[in-house]
Amino acid sequence: MSTHTHRGRRLLLAATALFVAFGATTGPALAKGGGDDKGGDDKAGGGTTSAASDFKVTVNGTTYDPAPGKDVRVKDLRVTGKVVVKGVNVTFTIDPTTLGVYDYTLTGAPSSERMVTSPTVVFASKVPQLSAAQLASPVLRELQVRDGDVVAIFATSAGKLKVQAKDAPQGGIFQMEPEFGSNVTIKHTLGPTLFYFVNPYTNKINFGDGVDAVTSAQSATGYHQMLLGKDSPQVATKLEQTGTTTTWSVASGGRMGGVLGEDAIELSQGATSCVKDCQAQNRIRGSVPVPPDPSNPTPLP
Repeated sequence: MSTHTHRGRRLLLAATALFVAFGATTGPALAKGGGDDKGGDDKAGGGTTSAASDFKVTVNGTTYDPAPGKDVRVKDLRVTGKVVVKGVNVTFTIDPTTLGVYDYTLTGAPSSERMVTSPTVVFASKVPQLSAAQLASPVLRELQVRDGDVVAIFATSAGKLKVQAKDAPQGGIFQMEPEFGSNVTIKHTLGPTLFYFVNPYTNKINFGDGVDAVTSAQSATGYHQMLLGKDSPQVATKLEQTGTTTTWSVASGGRMGGVLGEDAIELSQGATSCVKDCQAQNRIRGSVPVPPDPSNPTPLP
């Protein structure tokens, strides 16, 4: 994964690489392939960042916030309300009654990698469509918190769902993995200021708010990169796409990841079709071209 610390130079090199790879054209350079409508696209999880990070997780009124370099593990909790996850760069909640993630927000904390300058809801919700039987008797089977990493595994009488997240302003920093013995439908709904669009440089579907990057030279305090992201499925099939939502059918043991920043627009290959501990094998680590930011992206209908 790229470290994002020399973005301007990388974009210039990426643009040159695109000319070499696809030939000089009068229009945008397009990657081969037709986007991510069939799933199995790109990678999720893992990655490095230079931004500060520190997750705190509150369950049943108790906040778990281990010292730097230490971790805390909690097992088999009956949860009486929402699980609140707060980091330096990211915040969200998990509702055990639906196993959904809500108000996934970038805080805009100062960082050379940030894509917003104030709290911005990226996803209003990421919710698995489960039956009452599948949701019965939810238990927080395991919670792990260490610095900027959190893993929460919820178990019910019919299966389990794992949420992994990183407290970073961009990269492969979120994924949801259902295991219920059969496919699970997961619906993503973007925050109120974001929309899905087709990136003209890659022909893939990204999401963002359309706001151009602001460099530190232009603004000493308001600098930010362009807000860009992508759903990153593995062993999953897209069922529906609108301007503000996507709906996926995810195989048991598959996952729906979330990728932000340069990793969301890299000209990368598709993910492998594995269903267990796949994130490490799918990291690209900045080894593929990064095209320029899209200009005036058009929301999908």
